Amino acid sequence: MTGDNRKQLDHSWRANASGWTRAVRESRIESRQLATDQAIVDAVLTHRPLRVLDLGCGEGWLSRALVAHGLAVLGIDASPPLVAAAQAAGGEFRCLDYTTFQADPGQLGCFDAVVCNFSLFEEHLQPLLVTLREQLTSDGLLLIQTVHPWQARGDQGYRDGWRREDFAAFEGEFPEPMPWYFRTLESWCALLLVSGYRIEALREPVHPHTGEPLSLLLEARK
Repeated sequence: MTGDNRKQLDHSWRANASGWTRAVRESRIESRQLATDQAIVDAVLTHRPLRVLDLGCGEGWLSRALVAHGLAVLGIDASPPLVAAAQAAGGEFRCLDYTTFQADPGQLGCFDAVVCNFSLFEEHLQPLLVTLREQLTSDGLLLIQTVHPWQARGDQGYRDGWRREDFAAFEGEFPEPMPWYFRTLESWCALLLVSGYRIEALREPVHPHTGEPLSLLLEARK
């Protein structure tokens, strides 16, 4: 089942690339506009890293936002149409899946910060996180923003496991569903620790009116 989910996840990002690009560039995802976009930008800029890897960069909005603040950023993503959209808008982007990156991580050089902004959807992430740690500079930083576990728990309850996103709110613009692996807060923290990181900060960007958490933002160092 895990192999099938990985294949469908990859297929989803390819098939939904145009819909995703429009949704991001037309500011159609409320949580992003309310809090999560600014939260990840602020988290990176607080540390002023010289060179940043935007892992799972999608259509490239975060890379461009950080470059606008004077940072050197490389974005990588496994979806060719998303990378093409990113390159067309300007910036340094490469089409590279996580498995290929893990096989030869040195090809990208070292980074002062690696940012994973809603880009870690697979079940077995420890090998990837260990590889990323090896590519960080001596005091390098890993930043992960993901769905808030309590808010995203859904009908299947608060336990780890595969879930399915159907993008119903987008009324058919996303033709393929997306499987993704849900983790509790405890599981996220344990994953970072077993991968050799020390957690420096845990933040919960909230809805400005309701106070409900919109995402989970983790900062960790090697």
